[in-house]
Amino acid sequence: MNRIDCKFSELREQGVPAFIPFFTAGDPDLETTEKLITAAEKAGADLIELGFPYSDPIADGPTIQASYTRALDRGQRTQDVFRLVSSLREKSEIPVVAMISYSLVFRMGFESFVDEALEAGIDGATIPDLPVEESEDYQAIAAGRGFHVVNFVTPETTDERRDAVVRLASGFIYYIAVRGITGARASLPDDLVENIDRLKSRTDVPVAVGFGISQPEHARSVGRVADGVIVGSAILKRINKAVDEGRDPVGAASAFIEEMARAAKQR
Repeated sequence: MNRIDCKFSELREQGVPAFIPFFTAGDPDLETTEKLITAAEKAGADLIELGFPYSDPIADGPTIQASYTRALDRGQRTQDVFRLVSSLREKSEIPVVAMISYSLVFRMGFESFVDEALEAGIDGATIPDLPVEESEDYQAIAAGRGFHVVNFVTPETTDERRDAVVRLASGFIYYIAVRGITGARASLPDDLVENIDRLKSRTDVPVAVGFGISQPEHARSVGRVADGVIVGSAILKRINKAVDEGRDPVGAASAFIEEMARAAKQR
């Protein structure tokens, strides 16, 4: 059974959502990324979303874009990320979901990407620039290998497209909380709970929510209605600030993750 499925099943029995931090692979470096993931797991993370640096990100705001640029400037490549996860698997079974541009997948070939990802220990992928309308054949290939391709729903998604996402849903559905790109927000939309409830009424597949979640009260509110809470930019900001100030980025990130994970699971 895929690690993602196992984890969501376990958490549903406990009646709590998954807390899912996002890290950019290789920022500030690959060794530190591995330490960040293992520390995050100890701090309460249930799954990891791991960004594959790419020069032209589609949905990422300035914080994640800057982290991608730093990693690429150090010469990091896709194979380096696979090696990172392979090393992680020697000490952890935490589910890992790649966030990767279809351009990188296309260059490798979809089947080769899935095979290499599985061999490394990656359990699924979010591919922001792969439209659901064009993903059905890829979903079938991935499903045959026990790999999840996670599709997105936004506040602007039409009923027709939402139905297609639900029909093809695998692992979990990624609900984008805010209109626009990733990045910390002061507040979340008023219609967020209604939109999540509407989506969950159409499927038994877990629904995880990301984009804009940056404060414990955000995580607490989302965690009460969603199956997963995804936090990215707010974590990366703390990592980068710690590096700039000569402090330990792992400690800075794990303290924040512990606070956010506790809030997400609070009832």
